[in-house]
Amino acid sequence: MFLNRSVPQLQPHHNSGTISPTASPNYVGLVRFLVQPFLESPETLSVDCEISQALNRAWIRIAFESTDKGKVFGRGGRNIQAIRTVIAAAAAATGQSVYLDIYGSTTPGREGMSFDEETEERSPPPARREPRGNDGPKPIVKPRLR
Repeated sequence: MFLNRSVPQLQPHHNSGTISPTASPNYVGLVRFLVQPFLESPETLSVDCEISQALNRAWIRIAFESTDKGKVFGRGGRNIQAIRTVIAAAAAATGQSVYLDIYGSTTPGREGMSFDEETEERSPPPARREPRGNDGPKPIVKPRLR
């Protein structure tokens, strides 16, 4: 006995919007759609995209006013991580990988770096504290008996 007998079987359509392996998502439009709501002046957003068919990779570079950087990145980088996740999902649907670089304004300093360069520049976590010299014997802790 089949439980699904009353459900008609759907035949696949050959032109039902499937994406061919050589087609790429519209990364520029997707990035503009995701980033512009965070910007005070959306017209300052610049998006550049390079797609390598041989490597199945896409490089996306965006730039905007450095005053909007806090809004785009969000608290703890949550906004930019969500944007990267959506772009990576769109790329994975076509078998590609994607890299997103973020550039600030033309002022020198950290604003001109991409996000990946900025994370590489961060200092390593502090080393474990060294034990102090002989401050005398350590107290012996005796177990408590009841």
